[in-house]
Amino acid sequence: MSEIVLVRHGETTWSAGHRHTSYTDLPLTPDGERQARALGLVLTGRRFARVLSSPRQRARHTAQLAGLTVDDVDDDLAEWHYGEYEGRTTADIHQDRPRWNLWTDGCPGGESPEQVGARVDRLLARITPLLAQGSVALVGHGHSLRVVGARWIDLPPAGGGRLRLDTATISVLGYEHGRAVIMRWNGR
Repeated sequence: MSEIVLVRHGETTWSAGHRHTSYTDLPLTPDGERQARALGLVLTGRRFARVLSSPRQRARHTAQLAGLTVDDVDDDLAEWHYGEYEGRTTADIHQDRPRWNLWTDGCPGGESPEQVGARVDRLLARITPLLAQGSVALVGHGHSLRVVGARWIDLPPAGGGRLRLDTATISVLGYEHGRAVIMRWNGR
């Protein structure tokens, strides 16, 4: 049965420092490149009807190093737009806004959870029909892929806050008895 395979990009300097990174287009670190090549071993033998990537170089380079050929670059796979919080850590933001929560509050000058959810819903509407041709790989980012997981199982975008996703991991979405399920999450 066809599946959606979520591939989170390898480490960057900002992901290693837990800094929110959306539109800042950072390269992978040497460890991130090693992680991406290791993903290729996990993906060995899998065939994909389509491979879509975020436009950011960290996602596209991860796909390349993992041995995936990207068919389409899709803006709806870009990371959550953090607006004024770009480059900041959650701990830093909490100095100014102690009760701030990305999953419920969104980001000033960036996206709300509902906006990210709408983007992800468009993406899922486009790729779900492709599953009739085979599995689909999505190469992207931590927070936006967490929203993909949440929306796949009919949770609101904020449900992604309950789905931890580390760098250079594989998650698998599919079906059980005709229902959308998370088959594997945050694996290596």
